[in-house]
Amino acid sequence: MQHQAYQPVLPCVNKYLQYRWDKNCYEMHRSKVKSAKPTINTTPPKTYNHLLVKLKKRQLEEERVSRIRRENHMLLDKMSHITHTGGGVDCRNDYIKKSLGSEKRQLELLHITKENRGLLQRLSTCGPRYSVQAWHEQWLHNLQLRETIGRYPRLHTAQGYSLPPISADRLGKVENKKTARNKHEGPADTRNERKECDEKTKSEHKVTSSEDEY
Repeated sequence: MQHQAYQPVLPCVNKYLQYRWDKNCYEMHRSKVKSAKPTINTTPPKTYNHLLVKLKKRQLEEERVSRIRRENHMLLDKMSHITHTGGGVDCRNDYIKKSLGSEKRQLELLHITKENRGLLQRLSTCGPRYSVQAWHEQWLHNLQLRETIGRYPRLHTAQGYSLPPISADRLGKVENKKTARNKHEGPADTRNERKECDEKTKSEHKVTSSEDEY
């Protein structure tokens, strides 16, 4: 009675036959789906016993343990022998360190020290080539020349120490030079005017130099 309630997709003459045909096609489709093989292999890889067990690693571990046991037994025998016999020190080394070039280095060191002593003796006994007294006299002579060349006599130098005393003859010469210069320059008023003009020119020169710097 199921074929009577069946509604085919396409129009047909006999619903019963159409129902049987469609049912057979569906069952064939289901059987094909069940028996179909996947195109992509999603199964886990095959496991190998020799990779899981790792016999070589186990063998190496057993060999290491056996070697440690053997060394422990040897150490135990040595310790028992030491405790029974009292033991002895056999680690002394009486070897003296020697060097093939030590004598040569000592000779070179003695030669260098000898040369250094000779150089020090020559430096200590060597006299100066320049005379300090001559330098001092030349310095005094230069100071005298500067005083004679200068316009006004200076009592102190730029460093602050006083100059050597001036003799009476030289002082008279300086006074004569001053009087001759005053006569040549004229009266005091003209000298003051010239002095003011010189100061103005100096101040103007300073202002122009400062402007150039900025």
